[in-house]
Amino acid sequence: MHSITAFGGPQGHMGMMMKTFVHQRKDLTEEELMEYNGFCQFLPGASSTQTLTLIGYKRGGLSLAIWTLIFWIIPASIIMGALSFLIDYMDDKSLPQGIFQFVQPMAIGFIVYSTFRIFGIAIHNTITQVIMIVATLVTFLAFKTPWVFPGLILVAGITTNFSDRRIPQKGIPPKQIKWGNILIFLAIFGMAGYLSETATRNNWPNRKPFNLFEMTFRNGSLVFGGGDVLMPLMYEQYVTRPETKQVLKSGREVLKMDKKDFLTGSGIVRAIPGPVFSIGAFTGGMLLADQGPGLQLIGCIIGTIAIFLPSALLVLFFFPVWHNLKKYAVIFRSLEGINAAVVGIMAGATCYLIKDNFLFPLLEGKAIGFMELGVVIITFLLLNSHKVPAPFIVLGSILLGWLVQSF
Repeated sequence: MHSITAFGGPQGHMGMMMKTFVHQRKDLTEEELMEYNGFCQFLPGASSTQTLTLIGYKRGGLSLAIWTLIFWIIPASIIMGALSFLIDYMDDKSLPQGIFQFVQPMAIGFIVYSTFRIFGIAIHNTITQVIMIVATLVTFLAFKTPWVFPGLILVAGITTNFSDRRIPQKGIPPKQIKWGNILIFLAIFGMAGYLSETATRNNWPNRKPFNLFEMTFRNGSLVFGGGDVLMPLMYEQYVTRPETKQVLKSGREVLKMDKKDFLTGSGIVRAIPGPVFSIGAFTGGMLLADQGPGLQLIGCIIGTIAIFLPSALLVLFFFPVWHNLKKYAVIFRSLEGINAAVVGIMAGATCYLIKDNFLFPLLEGKAIGFMELGVVIITFLLLNSHKVPAPFIVLGSILLGWLVQSF
């Protein structure tokens, strides 16, 4: 249910996870969800996907973590993969974008609710208040800068270690570290790069799938900041770089996409539930579309696996390490700052999205700005009442968009 109703990217997903897995199902506590989310901000990849994987890991170990990951990514990946087959038969006017016009403000309402709930847990003294305010301002001013989120998390974790009065050291030695997942990650990373380069240099007939896996796996491994950072990175990789003089002069055949197709896919992925990283299924299909339907389908599968696999391997390796290290007081003190920074990041993201979506229309006197702002407020009030399930709020926003478009 979460995978087909979770709109709004990582920040919006956080609010829905709070509602579904903490308050309704009680799979974990608010403090645990905060800890998981803060930990995932340290890692590259899809943070909401990593957080959900950890919820499954807590409840049922490695096997349930894998099943949780699979069920989370499948619906959105199927939709985006199918779009790569349908896009040639669609034009801009035929896309029913109007029915999704209130999905974004609804997602912002989830962010506001999540920020409100977490504030009471994470902000409890002067230093956490200062960290939250600074993180809010920095996030608002540098929202699309790739390193802003891990940078804030790191600085906040260091800041709360300047004092040891609140949390004294009780030194418990950590358990032995298991290196399996990180070795698998490094082996895949190295092998993918080697095969991709070899296939291109030797002009293998079926070299494009090797190139696709390497590029997508690399993107999933190195992207900090979620989908807002992944999109411009992919745009540069598949749209801009193939048209540069250096590439054209070399005569090397590289994977490339049409600008219009990429922008259409990047717009649709924000209007559907599930992880924004499911754009990998769409780009995988589009990049191999000229190879025939069979290889195009394989491209969708490769794109899905390669974009999410790094996130899973990294989070399942580092979390046991984190779980052991947090026994030290220095880690607890860091968590205090990290949780405060997460609240600030969510508050800053809310302000940034409100500025982009509502402030300018409101200043221009457009009615749609008032309607969207109203959806944010109503979403927050419904969530805070604990009486309306999240899926009904999502369906209500889509229905409202359809009614407005129709009349």
